[in-house]
Amino acid sequence: MPPRKGASPLRYAAGALGVMMMTAGAALVLSSRDAPGVLVWLGGALVLHDAVLAPLVLGVGLLVAGLPARGVVRGALVVGGSLVLITLPLLLRPGAPPNPSALPLPYGRNLVIVLGAVAGAACLVLLVRWLRRRRWFTGGEDRRGRQAPRR
Repeated sequence: MPPRKGASPLRYAAGALGVMMMTAGAALVLSSRDAPGVLVWLGGALVLHDAVLAPLVLGVGLLVAGLPARGVVRGALVVGGSLVLITLPLLLRPGAPPNPSALPLPYGRNLVIVLGAVAGAACLVLLVRWLRRRRWFTGGEDRRGRQAPRR
C-alpha cells in the first residue's frame, strides 16, 4: 500500500480543536486575578522539569539500559516517579490544608501501598515473561505448536 500524502481531515480537525482549547485556557489564565501566581507556577514547573526531572529520568534510564527487563523496569520507574511527584507536594505542605477535605486520608501510607502495587505489577509482568520463555504456559510447545526441546 503506498503511503498517503498530506494529513487527513481528522488530523486537521483535532489540531484546530487543540488550538482552540489552548486559546481558551490561556484566556482564562490571563483574565484571572491570580494570573501572576499561575504564570510563576508554570515557569517553575518548566524549570523543574527541564533542570531536574528530565535529566533524572534520562540518568536512571541509562543506568537500567543494560538490564534484560529494561522496558518493564523503566515503565515501573516512570509510573512510580510520577506518583511520587503528584503526591509529594501534598505531603510536604506545611501546616493544615486550606480545605479540610484535601488530605482526609493517610497519603504517606497510601503512597507506599501504591508504589508496592506498581512494583508488584512489574514483577508479575517479568514472571509471566519468564514463564513464557520456559514454555510452561504452552505445555512445552513453542509458538508454532512444535514440541520444545527438553533441556
